[in-house]
Amino acid sequence: MEWVTEYKRKLRTAEEALQAVRSDMRVYIHPGCAEPEVLVKALIQRAPEVENVEIVHLLTLGEAGYIAPEMSGHFRHNAMFIGGNVREAVNDGRADYTPVFLSEVENLFETGQMPIDIALIQVSPPDAHGFCSFGVGVDTTLTAARCASHVIAQVNDRMPRTYGDSFIHVSQIDACVEVSCPLCELPKPVITEMHRAIARNVASLIEDGAVLQTGIGGIPDAVLPYLMDRRDLAIHTELVSDNVIPLIEGGVISGERKSFRPRKIIVGFVLGTRELFDFVDNNPIFEFHPSAYTNDPYRISQNDNMVAVNSALQIDLTGQVCSDSIGQYFYSGIGGQVDFLRGASRAKNGKAIITLSSTAKNDSLSRIVPMLNPGAGVVTSRGLIRYVVTEYGVAYLHGKSIRERAKALIEIAHPKFRAELYEYCERTRWLQRPAAMVAAR
Repeated sequence: MEWVTEYKRKLRTAEEALQAVRSDMRVYIHPGCAEPEVLVKALIQRAPEVENVEIVHLLTLGEAGYIAPEMSGHFRHNAMFIGGNVREAVNDGRADYTPVFLSEVENLFETGQMPIDIALIQVSPPDAHGFCSFGVGVDTTLTAARCASHVIAQVNDRMPRTYGDSFIHVSQIDACVEVSCPLCELPKPVITEMHRAIARNVASLIEDGAVLQTGIGGIPDAVLPYLMDRRDLAIHTELVSDNVIPLIEGGVISGERKSFRPRKIIVGFVLGTRELFDFVDNNPIFEFHPSAYTNDPYRISQNDNMVAVNSALQIDLTGQVCSDSIGQYFYSGIGGQVDFLRGASRAKNGKAIITLSSTAKNDSLSRIVPMLNPGAGVVTSRGLIRYVVTEYGVAYLHGKSIRERAKALIEIAHPKFRAELYEYCERTRWLQRPAAMVAAR
């Protein structure tokens, strides 16, 4: 087999492979649990020999030494979704943030607006036909690899082999670095009673036959256990976590009623633990695709009964949602929130849901506010908003006036902040507080 000879010819040490990185290049790093840590460490070792290298990626879970202050002038990170390992650097001005819909990231590579010189990827060993699997993360990486001038692959025998549009042939890789090491893991989040209260309200909106998308965090993860009594649920999402496993094994997620790609779990990547990695390995119900496919609002809308569940940091009384920053402090990214809210809103019997806790900082701040904090970015506009869920209930805002929206959101705000929210509405002449509240003053 010719590919075997070609593969052996391309084998390198990480240090040898990363010699390809030169000054003024742009380097893409495979994100999420698929981050190729051995290659990243070798990249950092190149720092004394290079200048002005831009490092581009979405959320990563492992090594990010290239954002250290002493790396200034050698590397500069450009985050398209900010993770905890680079957040300080972004807000210190040592790294950049590019706000972009996840569905549109790959177009930047394809059009040449953001050309990729080198792609650092992690894949499974080649199969009998010379194809390596992107495993736990196809996301934007398959497209980045296709567009890159030079592809360096960390070939890991612990990377699962997953199905779908999730393969790259040995002939499309320029250098291969063999390793055998655990993947980055995202521990299961701590689920609080507040998460459960919100999850119960979200679960009340999810009916038999629904197609689910859930984002990252405690609230989305808390929703899934409340769905064990549903039937024929399905999944079309950018990502899944460990909490889907009981629903699949219990027969709750079957995809039998799914109108688009029935019986298949459509996913771009997984974020979780080794249990999840083992579960997706050679599992034909999972169909991995690039983010431009999974997050295409049109494709999402082809799923009847599509339910998109996403989280917010703050929402104002008109329905504007901030999800990527805390005031001027950049926190995460746009991600797929708008992609899925658009798609679910267009779907037959679809439901677009924003979730958030009613307060922050030990109940000292309301997340439902008269106006977003100065510098806060609007990720989801007031025109797109549908359902908003807190631990105090559900507000439906679509087609509602500003006065109606304000009233509905105040009713699901924390009780200790409702009076001051009404005071704002009285000053703006949007509405008056209820007579019972006036009498209690």
